[in-house]
Amino acid sequence: MAVLPPDPVFSLRCPEMGAVSSLCFHESERLLAGTQKGKVFLWDLQTNRSPMHFEVGSEPITNLHHTKEHLVTQEKGGTITTYSISNSSYVKERSIPGNHLGYCRTALHINPNNTNEQLLFYPCEDTAIGVLHVTDPAAPTQMLLPDDPQLPKLGSVTCFKPFECASQLFLLAGYESGHFLTWDLSSGVMIDIVDLAPEAISVDYDAITNRGIVGTANDKLATFSYQRQSMQLQRGSELCIKNPGVNCVRIRGDQKVFASGGWDGRIRIFSWKSLRPLAVLTQHKQGGVMDIAYSPQPVCMWRAPIMAAAGMDGQISLWDLYN
Repeated sequence: MAVLPPDPVFSLRCPEMGAVSSLCFHESERLLAGTQKGKVFLWDLQTNRSPMHFEVGSEPITNLHHTKEHLVTQEKGGTITTYSISNSSYVKERSIPGNHLGYCRTALHINPNNTNEQLLFYPCEDTAIGVLHVTDPAAPTQMLLPDDPQLPKLGSVTCFKPFECASQLFLLAGYESGHFLTWDLSSGVMIDIVDLAPEAISVDYDAITNRGIVGTANDKLATFSYQRQSMQLQRGSELCIKNPGVNCVRIRGDQKVFASGGWDGRIRIFSWKSLRPLAVLTQHKQGGVMDIAYSPQPVCMWRAPIMAAAGMDGQISLWDLYN
């Protein structure tokens, strides 16, 4: 007999929310959802209700980040807005107009040795990547621009992932051409380029296990690793999935599993150690799964870490899997 997929522990819905394009946890008891209508909904996971929502703009919210003191939103078109928390509400601090017509999402890196050092990487026009100091409004934004004339035609940036290795900060960036560039951010120098995955949409990398995963518009997930001394990226194996198109790939912090959210509405769970498929979750039946997020700590109501997933069907599914 075929093993039936597990059920979610809960599904969050409200008529006003509609389709959800991005998720992030604030600690573990609050979940924020960015919608296609340009609003952010805050969900209290102790009551499974949404006590507040607010409008960011008219464009879909393609990504969200929440730190201890700030919320960062990214809108379709690339506009970045930062908010501070004041009296249980969000106060707009600054907004950076965007000029990115693609689907690349922002990425946030918080220095583990200094939590006030928070760098936001965001897509800009053409091949450029902007770097914003979230906690320092006076700091100028910086630009990473692959301007070597010997580089192939890259197209727009499609995904990126900041990571630390041997106390150094790097950025891996994928482009429309399928090339992935690695930047040493201490010097601002590009140190590697590899033709890895055409039509890349999402990337994640775990420095502890030295392995990463790329989700694309086709029916394959590509793995990779780094040669640590030279920091040259090396291709790994490919994982085939039934239907093409992956909006997001997310490695869980305990390195036990990773998940992909597909255009077909399926959430696919894989073992991170063996890359073996473990489950296909079919809760989202109308439209694609747009984002997946993991709670940093156990959620009190469920006494377990929770995976949240959301998409075009207007629901947020909560899962307790392989903990």
